[in-house]
Amino acid sequence: MSKTGTLYLIPVPLGPTPPLSSLPAHVVETVRPLKHFVVEQAKSARAFLKGVATETPLQELLLEELNEHTKSDKIENLLTPLLNGHDVGLLSEAGCPAIADPGADLVAAAQRRNIRIAPLIGPSSLLLALMASGLNGQRFAFHGYLPAKDIERSKVLRDLENESRKRKQTQLFIETPYRNLAMYNTILQCCQPETRLTVATDLTLPGESVLTRTIQQWKKQTPPEIERRPTVFLILA
Repeated sequence: MSKTGTLYLIPVPLGPTPPLSSLPAHVVETVRPLKHFVVEQAKSARAFLKGVATETPLQELLLEELNEHTKSDKIENLLTPLLNGHDVGLLSEAGCPAIADPGADLVAAAQRRNIRIAPLIGPSSLLLALMASGLNGQRFAFHGYLPAKDIERSKVLRDLENESRKRKQTQLFIETPYRNLAMYNTILQCCQPETRLTVATDLTLPGESVLTRTIQQWKKQTPPEIERRPTVFLILA
């Protein structure tokens, strides 16, 4: 029986910064020899791989896309290079693959086939936000995207605040950048005055900002400049 390849989970920068400035040297050295990749978007993946300076010319690299439009019956086909003994790199659009990312489906398929999976070290906006928040880092939960409609979002936020109070648990969630301000305003409307809210924006980028205030304090100051900027929200009741 032939040996299968390794699926490398490759983190990428959280914004338009050179890979060499935010990734450990051993990660870059691991990526450079790879020829097979599964990526969320080919265009941005090529830009990242150009910055890494792969040993194989960009036009000769084999890139397959896996994103929200990929049908579930296509996932198994993406394992073919691995089953044929080739190492494969999995790339997200930003941060760590398989965390709030469609790459999780490929990892699950690889687990079912007993393929070796090697997660590499790199920036995670969720952990960086939690580290800098001053909120509870012992108990926390990530909820991805909350509902976009106001009524549903308000109900979920109240439920998360109640859960946070009951379990002393930090709640993390994100929003599409152009709806960040709407999310911020809904949090201020729904949550109790003493609940702490952290707004973490542009992590690892020049405009990085991580601020924690109570809801009452946030209401007394100018809203943060978060519209169309990648942001993580955290609350602790």
